[in-house]
Amino acid sequence: MNEEIPEERFDRWAGVKSFLREIIETIILTLIIYGILSLGFRNFRVIGDSMTPNFHDGQYLVVNKLSYRFHPPERGDVIIFHPPTNPEKEYIKRVIALPGETVEIREGYIYIDGRRLEEPYIAQTELHGGWGPSVVGQGEYFVLGDNRNNSSDSRSWGMLPRGNIFGKAWLSYWPPQEWGLVPHYTFVSG
Repeated sequence: MNEEIPEERFDRWAGVKSFLREIIETIILTLIIYGILSLGFRNFRVIGDSMTPNFHDGQYLVVNKLSYRFHPPERGDVIIFHPPTNPEKEYIKRVIALPGETVEIREGYIYIDGRRLEEPYIAQTELHGGWGPSVVGQGEYFVLGDNRNNSSDSRSWGMLPRGNIFGKAWLSYWPPQEWGLVPHYTFVSG
C-alpha cells in the first residue's frame, strides 16, 4: 500500500525548509561580517577625566585598529594604547609630539621644536609646571590628556613606544548626545 503525501503537506515542509535555510544563511553572514569588523574595529570605554572636555568618563568609542597599518599616528590624533608602566591597562590620550621632534612645556605652554603649539581642543591652556626639553625618539610619541592638570601621560612615564598603540578613536556612540565622528585637527607646520 503506497500512500501518497498530500501536496499541501509537501508545500508546508518546503516552506519550513526554506525558512530554516534563510535563518541559517543570515546567522552565517552575520558571523562573517562580525568577524571582519572585529579585525578592524573594537569598542572602548573612557574611564576617568583625563580627556575632558572632549571625552567623558563612561563614554563609549569605536576604535579603528587598521588606521595605523597604513600611516603613522599624526599630531592631534586621539589614540588608545597600553601605557609603558602598566601593559594590562588601556589609556586614551592625544598625540602631541612625533618622532624626532623636541618637545618642551615652558611657562605652562607646549613647544614643539621651539614653536608654541596652538591647541583648539582643550579648555584650559595653561599647564602647571614645566617639562623637558626632550627629543622624541624614533618609534616613540609624546602623548598628553586633554585635561592636562589631571592626566597620567608622557610627562609622568616618558615617551610612548609605537608598539603600544593599538588604535585611533574614530566614533563616539554612547551616550547618544555624544554620537559622532571623533574630530581630527590639522596642524599647520611653520
